[in-house]
Amino acid sequence: QVQLVESGGDLVQPGGSLRLSCAASGSAFSIMGWYRQAPGKQRELVAKAFSIGSTMYADSVKGRFTISRDNAKNTVYLQMNNLKPEDTAVYYCNAVERLSNKNYWGQGTQVTVSS
Repeated sequence: QVQLVESGGDLVQPGGSLRLSCAASGSAFSIMGWYRQAPGKQRELVAKAFSIGSTMYADSVKGRFTISRDNAKNTVYLQMNNLKPEDTAVYYCNAVERLSNKNYWGQGTQVTVSS
């Protein structure tokens, strides 16, 4: 059974930093990444990391966020620096199963950027 367990969401002031973690279990994953959904908006891609080592980012977070992946631990991290109020959202971990290409989602973790 596949499980994704997220942690790290919090309330932080503008300009601050947070690190999100997502530990996956139950399978092997070709892609692991993060999406976010702000109130009244659609869920959007933040960043994703491929098992071969490449990464991709939304334009809005380039230069501020860094995604990394520990394949041995099936864990993906999102280091978020210079946070802005517009980064406020529920952040969801996503993993694509290697053999089936099926998408799995975590339960979400709240990130609030406010003074």
